[in-house]
Amino acid sequence: MQQRYVGNSGLRVSSLSLGTMSWAGETDEQDAAGLLRAFVDGGGTMIDTAASYGGGGAEVLLGGMLGDVVARSEVVISTKAGLGASGGRRSVDTSRNGMLSSLDASLARLGTDYVDLWFAQAWDPNVPLEETLSALEFAVRSGRARYAGVSNFTGWQTAKAAAVAGFPLVACQAEYSLLQRRAEEELIPAVEDAGLGLLAWGPLGRGVLTGKYRGHMPADSRAASQKLAGYVEPYLEGGASRVVEAVAMAAKGLGRSVLDVSLSWLLSQHGVASAVVGARTPVQLKEILDADLKPLPPEIATALEDVSAPL
Repeated sequence: MQQRYVGNSGLRVSSLSLGTMSWAGETDEQDAAGLLRAFVDGGGTMIDTAASYGGGGAEVLLGGMLGDVVARSEVVISTKAGLGASGGRRSVDTSRNGMLSSLDASLARLGTDYVDLWFAQAWDPNVPLEETLSALEFAVRSGRARYAGVSNFTGWQTAKAAAVAGFPLVACQAEYSLLQRRAEEELIPAVEDAGLGLLAWGPLGRGVLTGKYRGHMPADSRAASQKLAGYVEPYLEGGASRVVEAVAMAAKGLGRSVLDVSLSWLLSQHGVASAVVGARTPVQLKEILDADLKPLPPEIATALEDVSAPL
């Protein structure tokens, strides 16, 4: 698997990152261990988690595997703080106290004394940006984090954070795929101007760009789950099917999978350092790792961009 530098920094990560949002929920410990080992054996290094995933359960699972399933030195770990849930509602707290307390708890769950990359997971309108950035800076200067970045910030928020930080931010994490190209409007230009690297989550359109929803709904899919259907439904409506069919047609002509074409397009876009894939099962991860991930012919890429262009 290709290794890439994140923005203008010296941090190198695999072009695919293993996301753990489903761990301690949809993905049990046995499957999580299989995913981690298979990912590293396939050349992957970047493991993405967060204090909010499974209420900290994803970090606990990952921490329990360091040293047993994989060595700490084999992986680049990123985690996030500032986003949680309270009373069934999303809560945001990027205060210095909230951020650093969350980081210390993450390190304890992970069983390590540092993470490679630490993110502020959301913009907090109730906390001065400088205060949030001071927590990121302290984490880096104290050795708790090697690098820092922001997640789910808009373009202007990312540009402002990079401009006022007293230390170099290296990464921004945001949703980006052929079904969600909003990042191109403002965020990617801001990321490139600030010298950051983009870690794209949802690179397969929350699973829709694998082609598995074409003509039917798999019983074991998130869209078929009463609890998780809302996560997928936005990409099963409107013009999404037209985009998926265009990708499927391109894949057939190239002799590649729909998933392969979708990820290959994304990894060729400006500013993208890594695509965070959220495989829930070893079977799903194997399909991803078996993909060629070679650049698409220019005429194919252009055609896909035309059909998927935001209104």
